[in-house]
Amino acid sequence: MIQELDTVVLTRDVPEAKLERGDVGAVVLIHGDRVAYQVEFVTFSGKTLAVVTLPSSAVRAVTGHDLAHVREVA
Repeated sequence: MIQELDTVVLTRDVPEAKLERGDVGAVVLIHGDRVAYQVEFVTFSGKTLAVVTLPSSAVRAVTGHDLAHVREVA
């Protein structure tokens, strides 16, 4: 079960926020009965790229089988 401050992975692109499937963020707020999550996405330098509210179907918990991947953002 996803909790506040957990690391999550996007399961779909969110182009309006310049986010892509597979991007990693941190849950900062849980809405309702886990129907949506407010998630912050940051660069490795610590700059916030986006804080978005996403339905639970748009994120999943990080697992021990996940591999980190880097991409540049404009």
